Amino acid sequence: MDAEVVIRAQQGDRGAFTCIADEILDRFLAVAHRILRDGALAEDATQAALLDIWRDLPRLRDPERFGAWSTRILVNACYSEARRARRWLPNLPLDAAPEPVAADDFGPLLDRDELERGFRAVPVDQRTVIVLHHYLGMPLATVAQTLGVPEGTVRSRLHRGMSIIRRTLASSQQRRLSAAGQEASR
Repeated sequence: MDAEVVIRAQQGDRGAFTCIADEILDRFLAVAHRILRDGALAEDATQAALLDIWRDLPRLRDPERFGAWSTRILVNACYSEARRARRWLPNLPLDAAPEPVAADDFGPLLDRDELERGFRAVPVDQRTVIVLHHYLGMPLATVAQTLGVPEGTVRSRLHRGMSIIRRTLASSQQRRLSAAGQEASR
């Protein structure tokens, strides 16, 4: 982000802020969607983040740090949306996934579905670290700085989140193999 545009926006230049918003909107929506796993929640979090950025921009001390600062605001907005959504979700038990269909042409679709199921099983704070590190390519030290937590916390969240995804994928694979074995014995 160009520091001059940020400085102009800090001084109340709406056109400069519009340039900033246009530049970061798609990335923010993509990151929020990957964290929240819901398009409507991602849009709400992105909108809330943009409003917070506009409101808090005059207090930003170092315009060169706009990227990390604005990403932290987005992550906080995602956390707020996740908490709000959790309050409204019915407390229904999640049953095991339905019996898998034959792999034939649906293999890639099933794989993507299983990966999505695994990603949804990861708590939002761990999912955030995975998204910032693997999707945005941030080094762990930068993720820690962006989230305002120690690097060790980031490392443990990444490890725990990836472990949950691996376990979910392994159990899905086990169910698939079991179903294929039952089908073969018929």
